[in-house]
Amino acid sequence: MRLGMKFGIVFTIFVVQNLEETMRKALILLSVFTVLAISKGSAQSMGSDYQTAVGVKFWPGALTIKHFISDDRALEGLVSFWDHGFRVTALYEIHGDISAAPGLKWYVGPGVHIGRYNDNYYRGDHYYGDGAASFGIDGILGLDYKFNGAPIAISLDVQPYLELLHHPYLDVWGGLGVKYTF
Repeated sequence: MRLGMKFGIVFTIFVVQNLEETMRKALILLSVFTVLAISKGSAQSMGSDYQTAVGVKFWPGALTIKHFISDDRALEGLVSFWDHGFRVTALYEIHGDISAAPGLKWYVGPGVHIGRYNDNYYRGDHYYGDGAASFGIDGILGLDYKFNGAPIAISLDVQPYLELLHHPYLDVWGGLGVKYTF
């Protein structure tokens, strides 16, 4: 058995055994961070910029939190649920203003995901069995609009990803996001 294949098997076993505990810790941390951030909300969220946002994303369906770490850099976390499992995605986004449209920004960036298939998912010529781990790299390209005078932002993006475990494949997610800003 080749070394790379052995590593992949060991990594998959580790991920599957520790995924449930990791998910629980990630959701607790996300909840605590959200409560703290909301409790420190500012008037800034009523303008055309914001520091932090929480919301939902449609296609395939996700809970999302985005936090700006500088004027043009943000971290976004997604917990996605779809027909064949769930996935946690972390993205690093670079934002830029669109000068002709106040409140509208473009964004682009890399990321990673980890998840689990919950049934026998067939893709191409490969089955992903119940409990199979998911791990891969992501990219994102989109538009983000913050309504001036309201704590609401919407986004529209494309999120291509490369699944790396088991049988690698390339696919695209993305969608419409609606977020509460603070």
